[in-house]
Amino acid sequence: MPTYLNPVYPHGCPDPFALKFCGLYYAYSTGHAPDGRAFPVFTSPDLVHWRALGGALQPPALDWPEYWAPEVSYHNGRFYMYYSLGNEAHMHLRVAVATHPAGPFADSGRQLTSEPFAIDAHVFADDDGQRYLFYATDFLSHTHIGTGTAVDRLLDPFTLAGEPRPVTRARYPWQVYDPQRASKGGVRWHTVEGPFVEKHKGRYYQMFSGGNWQNPSYGVSYALTDSLTQTAEWAQSADGEAILPILRTIPGRVIGPGHNSAVRGPDNRQLYCVYHRWTDDLAARVLAIDPLDWAGERMLVLGPSFTPQPAPSPPTVADQFDGSSLSDLWATEGGDWRVENGALPQLAATGEAAAICSHDAESFLAEVSVRSEGDPIGAYGVRVGDTHQFLLDPQAGRALGSVWSEESGWVASEIRLPADFNFGAFHLLRVERNAGQLEVTLDEVVALWQPGAPVSSGPLALVTHNAAAAFAGFALTQGWEDRFERDNTPEAIGWQGAGAWRIAAGLLACDAQGGEASLFKGEPLASYELVVNVRLDAGDPSESAGQAGSAGRYGIYPAASDEGPGPLLRVERQGEGWE
Repeated sequence: MPTYLNPVYPHGCPDPFALKFCGLYYAYSTGHAPDGRAFPVFTSPDLVHWRALGGALQPPALDWPEYWAPEVSYHNGRFYMYYSLGNEAHMHLRVAVATHPAGPFADSGRQLTSEPFAIDAHVFADDDGQRYLFYATDFLSHTHIGTGTAVDRLLDPFTLAGEPRPVTRARYPWQVYDPQRASKGGVRWHTVEGPFVEKHKGRYYQMFSGGNWQNPSYGVSYALTDSLTQTAEWAQSADGEAILPILRTIPGRVIGPGHNSAVRGPDNRQLYCVYHRWTDDLAARVLAIDPLDWAGERMLVLGPSFTPQPAPSPPTVADQFDGSSLSDLWATEGGDWRVENGALPQLAATGEAAAICSHDAESFLAEVSVRSEGDPIGAYGVRVGDTHQFLLDPQAGRALGSVWSEESGWVASEIRLPADFNFGAFHLLRVERNAGQLEVTLDEVVALWQPGAPVSSGPLALVTHNAAAAFAGFALTQGWEDRFERDNTPEAIGWQGAGAWRIAAGLLACDAQGGEASLFKGEPLASYELVVNVRLDAGDPSESAGQAGSAGRYGIYPAASDEGPGPLLRVERQGEGWE
């Protein structure tokens, strides 16, 4: 099994932010590159093997020496770099723009913030497309004086609404930066900084770094909320005593892990926490990664690791279109298909064309970026099986989700797109077939299509209809993920078995009392990774406290097949471990 060992890039990479674009990773860090540009840029195909590309930004003609914590947000064909500029005591946030993730970026001339001290910008786009800017700033009248995080709406990439609200301010002793900070008049100073937001099952999790990296209590924790519009501060998870930060210093092993971002791994499912840590000689902050996940509502990081770890899982099949010709992964029908400049353009502007992926699976997750080529006519996108296709239609300014039936032929539902949607820029299609159900997202938040009609079996295809278009960064991962967020029956998403199973409140629950109930799903696989969140609910309330749920247990058949369920891994309420 391939492994990685932190640090994955052993040279300076402080305050790292990781971006995935067209199947490749880009990381940005504080400071200057050897070429004199600000913000060193690195690239990787797999989150493990990194190489330096040089600096991202020609410093603007401003008399400020400090360039901190860049973050890059891709939107509608442009890359927006939000960064901190100042002299350390006074910092503000600015934005620079580029047409390529490696730059060069040009400062826009726009300062976003008016506070005397503002750093660590983070852009979060919610499901409705609204973008928010999280950042760190000073709160001098708070009970725990120091730096905390705030949020404001972005009206456009260069303009804040001017209505900042506190998100997370210091509350606990582990967040003390300096008990008598001389530069702040000797006050007891706290630090909460480096915000980064993930949304999971309808809740918002803001990760942050707290305290002083020189203290063993330093680390990364999180706060959470059900609404981005609430005025109250978010609920913090760690008090530093009963509950510790999810990423923290390990004396003698790992020093000062912090200032993280998160990005999906190569399989486009597993999230990874990307963070810095200090070298043993304290000469530099270096790049590290570890898996990020949830146990119920509790966020966790499987780190900071300092021994060999399983490398991020690759997709089942992938194509960066970086060869001299189309690979054997594809069979084409019609059109004029080329492989050039890391993309797969189909240049015929008339007729029907398809590039059909040779790998098929009952359940899969696929990602591909698409854009229009030439005149904005016709439509292009993806087809799944023989019954469903999702297309972009530049002339009408819309997306179309179409379902085929023998009775009606193709029946399309229209999805209106933003008026400024740039069809000539790459946009990400994320396609998930889970047994008989299909979900397609465009740019993750711009559009969502969840057709009710079951999707047929059959491979995924890249298609054009009287249109020239280009495709880039294709990856397909076989398998499925059930979060039980949609109103379904277990059978509708491929579960087979018996017993009182139901989906409710975001959970798959079994109401069996005094018996056993089993569910099975998916085709047999030679190898796979399984992650499951499970709990035993309370036993029969009529039983005494000492007997309640004494027979409760759950388990997993890891090698079930048509020949039988195979071995069982089981946990019992009154047991002492796996059986």
